[in-house]
Amino acid sequence: MLVVEWPINAGRNVSFKYYLYISDAKIDMLLSQIDPGAGHKRGTELGVDLKMLKVKRTYEPSAGDRIARLELVVRHLLDHGDVGSVEEPGQFFWGLLPMRWGPFPVETGSSLVFFGGQTEETTVGLGGSVKHVLGSVPDAADHGIGRSLMPPMLDALGVSSDLEDEYVADAVDGDLDRADSAALAKAYEAVTSLRRPAQNVEFVAKRLLHGKDPRSGESVLLGSPVYVALVD
Repeated sequence: MLVVEWPINAGRNVSFKYYLYISDAKIDMLLSQIDPGAGHKRGTELGVDLKMLKVKRTYEPSAGDRIARLELVVRHLLDHGDVGSVEEPGQFFWGLLPMRWGPFPVETGSSLVFFGGQTEETTVGLGGSVKHVLGSVPDAADHGIGRSLMPPMLDALGVSSDLEDEYVADAVDGDLDRADSAALAKAYEAVTSLRRPAQNVEFVAKRLLHGKDPRSGESVLLGSPVYVALVD
């Protein structure tokens, strides 16, 4: 009988990312600017598949291809892009902190997934389309505009109702208009209202809005993630 002994130290120093969220839409958009030929390559691959009768309704990259494309985009952003921190975000920002997350609002069929966490200086909210969550049901959120964009994200957070809140209107300073203040206040409220268990996550996200919540005076950062991954 052949006995195979698995070395107990194998892979002990290898760090793997366990991805929760990957935005293929952002990756495609950014990769086309990094490598203009990327879209043509995918089109060629799709054409070959069709000729071989591998007909699919949409092109779905393999897991390996998806991760490779993500890593290419993230490396380029970190090396050449305007990537800041949670406290000092650039066009993009990187973070590593405990966050609570899930569909928002908490109801069946919500198309927004929202991540919320806080550092000593900043309250961070990340929102995107639930269809980008790994393991999500296909076509679950194909209706309407993607939640990664700020207007539909703010609608899901309930910002529209706060635009009639006179407390917010009276608290506006000279640097923010009324809509910005309502958005920051609602983002802060959404993050602090999350009651799910927190998980340590790493992410790179696009900055959407950054400023002071007029009610609490806290610094608030709202973004949409390129990826979010669990970190042990």
